[in-house]
Amino acid sequence: MAWYPGAKKLELQPESDSQQAIRPTQLIMHSIVADWDARRTYEFWRDSTNLESHFGIGYGTKDIAQYMGTETRADANAGANRRSDGTGAISVETASNSKASDPWNASQVEELIRLGVWAHQRHGIPLRICRTSGDPGFGYHSMFAAWSTSGTACPGPARIRQFREVVFPGIVARAKGKTPEPEKPSKPTTPTAPVPPPKEDDPMPDLLTESSPIRAEVPAGKWALLAMAKDSALLQGPCSYSVTAYATVIGTPGTRVEGRYQDLTVATKRASLDLPMDAGMIGPDGRLDVALTRPGKLASGVQLRFELLASAPVTVTYRVLRGLVWRN
Repeated sequence: MAWYPGAKKLELQPESDSQQAIRPTQLIMHSIVADWDARRTYEFWRDSTNLESHFGIGYGTKDIAQYMGTETRADANAGANRRSDGTGAISVETASNSKASDPWNASQVEELIRLGVWAHQRHGIPLRICRTSGDPGFGYHSMFAAWSTSGTACPGPARIRQFREVVFPGIVARAKGKTPEPEKPSKPTTPTAPVPPPKEDDPMPDLLTESSPIRAEVPAGKWALLAMAKDSALLQGPCSYSVTAYATVIGTPGTRVEGRYQDLTVATKRASLDLPMDAGMIGPDGRLDVALTRPGKLASGVQLRFELLASAPVTVTYRVLRGLVWRN
């Protein structure tokens, strides 16, 4: 078991000794939707549920505790807890308001950065954002459907934006020996004070989440448009966005699947296509969970779509679209 020296040790038993070992390849950040300190989170895991995280971070300065060794499975990330190859994710719960709408405060940001650097140095977690649900790197809970069996918006739009703009860049800079610009303390710094409304020039994004079972056939060797939303378009401009398209694909084990995004100008029917992204290979169980992310902007009259290509015929049985959308 590995214990982070920057955290107070509050070991959960019997889980710490009885649960399976993992090889950590990811670090996933959460909001617990409660203004708890690290000890109160420990008490919740101990007394009220059979779930648990590796770490808990409160609002206070240096209020971080570790409940499980990072080489032991903790059950906060669904399919990322422990995979069949023994890899798994380190989970970090953080205090939030009751709606998970507040940003991490300055001390929480600092603890997340320090912990991320340690996870990179101790376990070799690569300095990148996870590209798929099984890809080594750093992420947040709602990034992939495989990390949450019932769907989630955790850790909320404000913190997702911080993750991409402050926390993850801070981990990279600190790990490479560069000092990032410190984040200005968020106001309010306590959970009881009201959260100020966003500035007009810095709007909060809309949370996009749609899912449904389908049966869509993808022929071998041909790109097939996969309708991820109510019609064939994922989004319609004008807007800025960061979205992830998920699909459950079944077929012959060993079949290679790729995906790509498409910008379609409605008036001219002209499409601009991304380079293909490798989604993976269907496993021995005949299933592959695809998850591909794309940030970008759409002009007025332009739609965002998604396509799949397979080396042998496959069937898509479930689809999910999640992301953040800034309407212009």
